[in-house]
Amino acid sequence: MSAEVLQRVAAFRSSFARRQAAVVEDVPGGVVVLDPQYAASYENNQLVVDGAPDPDGLPELADRVLGHLAHRRITVLDDAVGGGCAAVLVAAGYAHETELVMTYSGVVGRPDEPARTVRLGELHDAVVRQLRVWMPRAEERVVQELAGRRAARLRGADEVRFLAVRDADGVVGSWADLYLDAARGVAQIEDVVTADTHARRGYADTLLATALQHAAGCGLVFLLADPDDWPRHWYARRGFVVVGRSHVFTRAPERISRACPGPRA
Repeated sequence: MSAEVLQRVAAFRSSFARRQAAVVEDVPGGVVVLDPQYAASYENNQLVVDGAPDPDGLPELADRVLGHLAHRRITVLDDAVGGGCAAVLVAAGYAHETELVMTYSGVVGRPDEPARTVRLGELHDAVVRQLRVWMPRAEERVVQELAGRRAARLRGADEVRFLAVRDADGVVGSWADLYLDAARGVAQIEDVVTADTHARRGYADTLLATALQHAAGCGLVFLLADPDDWPRHWYARRGFVVVGRSHVFTRAPERISRACPGPRA
């Protein structure tokens, strides 16, 4: 059962990456997705492995297709394939992280005061404020790109909804994305965030309950979680269970510059 679920999740994620991209290039074992408008975003500019690549050739392939960028990112959707690629990519200077795939197995309840579906622009100021907290040294250009990349997500699924909870003054204090593919019966909950200024008010519970209510017609509802961070346990207490994992390999700009030879005399 979990193998079939993971295949459906991987197919959804691969489709989403392709659909939201401005440029798509099929390569052996996967696809390169690019968006020059958001060049600072790893999510929007990466190599997604959704097949069976040659692990030994991945570093060279990534350099070829992502060489114009200041970063490298390779997402491997299958756990076994990702494990098989790890040694080669780590040796090539990539940092290796895993993502837990968690699916919902609880009973959908109705929140007392549901989160609201909002327009993209209504989230911008809140997202920018929180990004500045998370990335105090980032250039303003980078902050604006990362805040603005949600516009590309509108292309990623048949239906994309942005949910938000506002405080008594109307300020957005918490937000999340919901991606729906009713035909396939799959939904993804993504980027559940509560601003530091609005923590411990129950906003995230309201968001999650609302997202689950919106996705009630889908037989498969999933999200991704960091195995080493506390939200995975928060999700587990609310009915999500771990069914598998995927792999993410990244090389930051400084690692790339160290790995590349300097100019020859």
